[in-house]
Amino acid sequence: MIRLALSCSLLSLVFMACSSRKTVTTTTSTEPKYTVQSLELQDTASLSMVEQPQTENGSFVLKPGLYTAEFKSYCLQPGTPDPTPRDAYFQAPLNHPRKEIIETILKNSQTANDLDQRNIQLLLWGVMSRTEFSKLPSPVQYTGRRLLNSKQIFELNGGVMGIVKTVAAVMPSGGTLGDIQDIFNTGVNSYEAYERIAVPRTLSQMRNPEFKLNQWYRHTEGYYVRYYPDGYKKTTIQVYVPETTQDGENLINYILFDPTSISIAPANTNAQRLGIGAPVVIDIIRTVIKVIDLDKPTRPAKKEAPKHPKDA
Repeated sequence: MIRLALSCSLLSLVFMACSSRKTVTTTTSTEPKYTVQSLELQDTASLSMVEQPQTENGSFVLKPGLYTAEFKSYCLQPGTPDPTPRDAYFQAPLNHPRKEIIETILKNSQTANDLDQRNIQLLLWGVMSRTEFSKLPSPVQYTGRRLLNSKQIFELNGGVMGIVKTVAAVMPSGGTLGDIQDIFNTGVNSYEAYERIAVPRTLSQMRNPEFKLNQWYRHTEGYYVRYYPDGYKKTTIQVYVPETTQDGENLINYILFDPTSISIAPANTNAQRLGIGAPVVIDIIRTVIKVIDLDKPTRPAKKEAPKHPKDA
């Protein structure tokens, strides 16, 4: 099979014992506890994540090793500063009244690489600002029809009064989101006009300086991940899958990693919260495999009835 050859870099990381792990509680109740850990990965070759097989739903099947890939990312918190190299990012839950719609947009964008990233971002800003779908620019509406189902578009277009009142009750009005909605309602087509409001060019404020950029986040399934945003539009993700879990007893055959199933937030500053979309590199052939649940019993093959000699 033909796959795009990506350069592999050698990464030398400073060793610190696993006992140096520390649990940090984030400042808001909606964000979970997580662990920050140092690892020994001396002269470990980084493999291209996007060249690995994927499941039918888009998750990457990663065997033990170190993987790196660049992904398109999207602003999910308009009005906050653009990420800079000093902002350390970690996984965080997506808490939004239209969480399902936002997740659908990010998920389906993985297989819609022909869509303009800017129109996907405008669609997300339209969703978050409660702008009616019919008020969005035509290219953004086209993008929405590609990524969303008719029920979701119906909801964005006003839906029934019950839906509108429910969403309006929990979503803020005015401020940055109100300004974005006003621009949509006036029919402005300039992406830069929306970006100036959603992504202010101010320096993020340091809040938790103890967090370092190169620290790893340990997932509950035993693998490690870290994020390097390059502004809000592109994020490099590294995933390290060890041979065994932390207790050293359970082997890891593979993990399923879906970057679009989570959002990422700054651990040390007030910078943008981001959603992850499709890989930046698109000219590759995907290898789609079915992951078999080994714990699930399988039915024996059904035996065919023997044919009658006359029918042979």
